[in-house]
Amino acid sequence: MSRAPAPLPLAITAGDPAGIGPEIVARLFRDAPDDLRHCVVVGDVAVMRRAAACIAGRGPSIPVAVLGAPAEAADVPPRCIPVLPVVQAREEVPWGRISAEGGRQAAEAVVWAARAALRREVAAVVTAPLHKEALAAAGVDFPGHTELLQAEAAAFLGRPVAEVPVRMMLANDELRTVLVSIHMALRDAIDALTVPRLLGTLRIAHAALTPLLGHPPRLAVAGLNPHAGEGGLFGREEIEVIAPAIAAAQAEGIDARGPYAPDTVFMRARAPAGGLPGAFDAVIAMYHDQGLIPVKYLGVEQGVNVTLGLPLVRTSPDHGTAFDLAGSGRADPASLLAAVKMARRLAGA
Repeated sequence: MSRAPAPLPLAITAGDPAGIGPEIVARLFRDAPDDLRHCVVVGDVAVMRRAAACIAGRGPSIPVAVLGAPAEAADVPPRCIPVLPVVQAREEVPWGRISAEGGRQAAEAVVWAARAALRREVAAVVTAPLHKEALAAAGVDFPGHTELLQAEAAAFLGRPVAEVPVRMMLANDELRTVLVSIHMALRDAIDALTVPRLLGTLRIAHAALTPLLGHPPRLAVAGLNPHAGEGGLFGREEIEVIAPAIAAAQAEGIDARGPYAPDTVFMRARAPAGGLPGAFDAVIAMYHDQGLIPVKYLGVEQGVNVTLGLPLVRTSPDHGTAFDLAGSGRADPASLLAAVKMARRLAGA
């Protein structure tokens, strides 16, 4: 009898080697082997060996296996870190220090993993944290993961980047938020709020969340201004931009409602553990901090960053590189584990 083919592995990028990414990846392979089955780390072997040594004082040691192809992850035993050595360190990066070398390693891992996912060599990509200043120091012309992945997807599809719109969703078990704008100055984010951009966000959120939830999502749209503009007293964006975009989405059959006062809509959408479901399945937030603060306040250890609109599945923990903790072996891998589980759900892996 022929053996059934192994499922495609999940690729986990190691993140900035100066941050906590490598060590929380190592901890998951040691402490959650069932959840990390058919996963492979994309990064430098020496970085992952250093991470394994870093956590050794808080549990048993864990070996590193060097792989030649993603499919070999199926043969790696539990509590062993399988590494695809597609990144080669040029020098050792000190813990907790911004460097061009750290940014280069992190970016190269993301690019390789994205291309592998687009070629269907891996089922999904889970990205450990990188540092945006290190990325810039390395000469990478993107402010973060989201924009880098968008560019890779556009190149693969042979389209201009503008024709592959993506959005960031931050989610945990209690709340989901989808952002209209991502990494830009607040002044620029306000200028970027247009009817086409908001309508595009509603379309992307609707398309991405429908299969995840098993039903069309109920989308609450936050206002930009205090009290959602108070009928134009505190700004006219709600009247001139947000309400027309909602009406256009509703005409397409999207369940979008609002605009709602941003200081209360997140509470209405929240579904507390063990409590009643929230009034909405997700909140559309007008800019980065408006949407991320409520989710992160509920606990960064369970938050997951999901990039919507890509022709591949990408998730990430909702915390950063935590340079102050790097090398201590004390970093909590819970958010990364939540990201792995979310990636499996989205990819059906």
